[in-house]
Amino acid sequence: MARRTFFSFHYKPDVHRAWNVRNSWVTQPDRESAGFFDNSVFETKQRTSDDALKRFLSDGLAGTSVTVALYATQTAWRRWVRFELLKSFVEGKGILSVAIHTIKSLEQPPQAAAPGYDPLTVLGFEVKNGMVLFKEKNADGTWKWAADVGNIAADQMPYGLQEGDNKTFAALFNTYDWAGHDGRNNMGDWIEAAAVAAGR
Repeated sequence: MARRTFFSFHYKPDVHRAWNVRNSWVTQPDRESAGFFDNSVFETKQRTSDDALKRFLSDGLAGTSVTVALYATQTAWRRWVRFELLKSFVEGKGILSVAIHTIKSLEQPPQAAAPGYDPLTVLGFEVKNGMVLFKEKNADGTWKWAADVGNIAADQMPYGLQEGDNKTFAALFNTYDWAGHDGRNNMGDWIEAAAVAAGR
């Protein structure tokens, strides 16, 4: 089954790397064989407010069953990547991350990027009194409560959350390496596994 998928990434430095991943379906017989339909959107235009950008990104997430964070050097610190992942969690989507820093850019000469933090390691949650409270890690290693999404009842989530849980997203969701794990041939399987794990 081909899943409608949202790809989250840091636009300016990594758009070519992301296009490489998002267009990998063309090496398959068809999109059904590839295992995903791309539903991504881009922050290419300045929005009038943070709320307007949140609405724009939320519209892009609508109707998708899986969100894939494509990450390289600075992705984990990008506010809107974090928002997309937090919003995907709140909506009970399948989530995974894929390291794409080894994909070369279109610069001359073509260059890979430095590896960065996995976004799933800098987002977390605690379950208190039946509610899921979200948190995010600062670059200095401290944590703060996430301000861009609200809290949600744990029993509305498909992830098997328990009272007292205090975990990062990396404890629940899988991370892959595009080059090391042969993403060109395996992305569809990764997406399907994430969808099934979330009951989508």
